Amino acid sequence: MVDKPRAVLVTGAGGFIGGHLVRRLLEQGKHVRAVDVKPAHKWDQRFSGAENITLDLQLLPQCRIAAAGMDAVYHLAADMGGIGFIENHKAECMLSVLISTHMLQAARDAGVSEFFYSSSACVYAADKQDRPDAEYLVESDAYPAMPEDGYGWEKLFSERMARHFAEDYGMHTRVARYHNVYGPHGAWQGGREKAPAAICRKVATAKLTGDHSIEIWGDGRQTRSFTYVDDCVTGSIMIAEGDYAHPLNLGSSELVTINELVDVIEDIAGIRLHRQYKLDAPQGVRGRCSDNTLIESVYGWQPSISLREGLTETYAWIEQQVARQLSLAPA
Repeated sequence: MVDKPRAVLVTGAGGFIGGHLVRRLLEQGKHVRAVDVKPAHKWDQRFSGAENITLDLQLLPQCRIAAAGMDAVYHLAADMGGIGFIENHKAECMLSVLISTHMLQAARDAGVSEFFYSSSACVYAADKQDRPDAEYLVESDAYPAMPEDGYGWEKLFSERMARHFAEDYGMHTRVARYHNVYGPHGAWQGGREKAPAAICRKVATAKLTGDHSIEIWGDGRQTRSFTYVDDCVTGSIMIAEGDYAHPLNLGSSELVTINELVDVIEDIAGIRLHRQYKLDAPQGVRGRCSDNTLIESVYGWQPSISLREGLTETYAWIEQQVARQLSLAPA
């Protein structure tokens, strides 16, 4: 008798990370139920091998439909975007708490054995990220709590909900704190894109149009680490299936300034641009990088795909999107 494939729900499956996660789980032979609020034709990626469903997971009855018959949940669904979006849509970001709490309730009631929650480095206190050379963030830095307003508070609250569902109901809950995930098949325009995608788009546009200038938000000296999506997916599955029950950083420890990020993308594109700095634009904290001591000690692993390697794949994909868009523009 052949064992039935493990049934896994991915919420936010129509989004960037969710689509890559669905692909990997299907490759592993899982039965995947992919759920998103967007109609299926608007998903970043959609796979015929998955059970693709459009549901509004802010509503508990729809969460019950999503969770029914599942062995595990990868909960990625949230209303979010890059720094420009989260600084100007704080209430919308916080309303994602409805998705998280209702999904936890539905998973508990359906007898789901494993629940993975995708949190964010935005849970960390702002005073630990107030200069470009700030200390790398360790998991304990989330407390005393003073996360990023709006989005960060929702993420930290939902982390606590997952913890208490484990304590009170015996659920196997796991939490990963994502650090600036990027890669192909994600938002690259429209306001929800993050820095790597935005800069790839700007560089590609400058290259293809001949307007060799680029606008950079802030002074370019703010620092970040950026995590390629393949590493994010690998780490998410490892954490979800692992024995460590507390939040873990899931991010690269390769720290760069935004100016250095632009340097790498310019090198990949084979172009040099004049930089114009928009100092009044949203730019987030001054410095943020993942300390990977804990995840390496627990699992003997940390993200390893270099920024240049990941950006090479990302830029190629975004340049294709820009070229297609420009070819459709009226002359």
